[in-house]
Amino acid sequence: MQQLEQDLKTALQTAARAVFGVEIPLASLPLQPTRKEFAGSFTLVTFPLTKALGQGPEPIGRALGEWLQANEPRVSGFNVVKGFLNLEIADAEWLRLFAQLQAQPAGAPVPTGGPRRVVVEYSSPNTNKPLHLGHLRNNFLGYSVAEILKATGATVTKANLVNDRGIHICKSMIAYQRFGQGETPASAGLKGDHLAGKYYVLFEKHYREEIRQLEAEGVTNEVAKKQAPLMAEAQQMLQAWEAGDAAVLALWRQMNGWVYEGFTETYATIGVDFDKFYYESGTYLLGKERVEEGLQKGVFFTKENGSVWVDLQAEGLDEKLLLRADGTSVYITQDLGTAELKYQDFGYDSSIYVIADEQNYHMQVLQATLAKLGKPYAAAIHHLSYGMVDLPSGKMKSREGTVVDADELVRDVVAAAKAATLEKGKTEGLSDAELEELYHLLGLGALKYYLLKVDPKKRMLFNPEESVSLEGHTGPFIQYSYARIAAIRRKAAELGITETADFAALGALAPTERELVQELARYPAVVADAARTLSPAVVAQYAYDLAKAYNRFYAEVSIFQETDTLKRSLRVALSARVGAQIKVALGLLGIQVPERM
Repeated sequence: MQQLEQDLKTALQTAARAVFGVEIPLASLPLQPTRKEFAGSFTLVTFPLTKALGQGPEPIGRALGEWLQANEPRVSGFNVVKGFLNLEIADAEWLRLFAQLQAQPAGAPVPTGGPRRVVVEYSSPNTNKPLHLGHLRNNFLGYSVAEILKATGATVTKANLVNDRGIHICKSMIAYQRFGQGETPASAGLKGDHLAGKYYVLFEKHYREEIRQLEAEGVTNEVAKKQAPLMAEAQQMLQAWEAGDAAVLALWRQMNGWVYEGFTETYATIGVDFDKFYYESGTYLLGKERVEEGLQKGVFFTKENGSVWVDLQAEGLDEKLLLRADGTSVYITQDLGTAELKYQDFGYDSSIYVIADEQNYHMQVLQATLAKLGKPYAAAIHHLSYGMVDLPSGKMKSREGTVVDADELVRDVVAAAKAATLEKGKTEGLSDAELEELYHLLGLGALKYYLLKVDPKKRMLFNPEESVSLEGHTGPFIQYSYARIAAIRRKAAELGITETADFAALGALAPTERELVQELARYPAVVADAARTLSPAVVAQYAYDLAKAYNRFYAEVSIFQETDTLKRSLRVALSARVGAQIKVALGLLGIQVPERM
């Protein structure tokens, strides 16, 4: 497809030279897909050429179109709509292009010349609470971006930095010490991550009560936040943890162990995986070494209270705390260590952090601080900043318990998929186990597609009813299209209809057949664009466009009633290729497809 587009641009350049005697640079002849309401496949906007060619946009379009139709065999016709020259491509060219597509796998690598060694860090959960809706967007984005980059031939490592230490972890631990009474996941009937989250919420509840009591005694809110006994205990516990206190470490290991069991279960359920786990408890000391290095180099400085800072005002930022006065580390401390550890492990030329846009400033500081240290990998850091997920009721807050729990949400969408499938009454021939697998596959397909079809940079509103809809611009619509094609292929095999033949002898193609070939041929450009922009939404839209084009084809032409055997084989072959391409595209989004429905 890209070669055809390049050849057409060269032909247009030749036409301009032949008709107008003017050399037009190829860069000034961009082609775009023709809008659906007009005949044609490629469109040239002629308005920008009026000055160079000395005529109006419509005469230019007609003159170029006439020359191409007479001299370029791949152009079978044209039409001019104001300043738009729409080129119609000969059916023989579409058949040749389809033969090229059939000669290679649907998921063949798409080299782009981009980074070759990439680390994609995503998920990055805290071990004081279960995963929620915002984590789902993060996990699905990270997994999909990694798969898209793999499709370009890059070597990709999926990394998960677990936030397993810090003041937020100590909050859950203090609350468990105070109110837990030896409760375990088994005795509570809760997943381990949900049990830890319960005590994080309990901490905040009692902490707010202590603040209110202090304020009632005349203490200001800011002072009350610091003097509240629970917060003081949490700070003391953090210091004890960093000092290696045996009792604190034992409780920390016990509660984190419960949480990891819960995370493992959730990751398996939502279908994401990782090649490498990092833990802040294992990277913060390396980060402290980098802080010491910065002090020795004179690029960091110590304030009177003993805290360590970096001055990034020259970089348009601010002064940033790197180490507290009591010697305990902050987020950026371990981030410095993790960046170096990842580089030691993988020698990346691109390190992608999938982190919400609330951390834009933090990521700018991290990159600028590494540059101050003279680290060779500073420039390789890329922040995939994505918009937060809001609820109709407002922003989610873990400490107040106002979140959409990931496990519960997955159960809801699977239940919705089951109800919708049973309503359609298309479950014949499937066992109970196969049906449960189908409901899970459709429910996750609905959820993943809903969260991935929106450009990552955009903040999005999570509408529960829309998210579980199985109709319209949804994952299940595309999955249904694949299942329909799978059924067609099975029937074709029973009837002995081949999917491979020499289709060059065919005459005219139906418009929807041409459209399908053009959609199929767009795949490499789609992957390249998605990899360049780190946007799974580009792939999601392509999968939807391809499924829609196939459904138009299915509605307008007959497959099994066609009497011409070569045409019948072409339509089966087109169906097979579309099915394979849908499976590959959805696979890049982490969405599976059903063979039967």
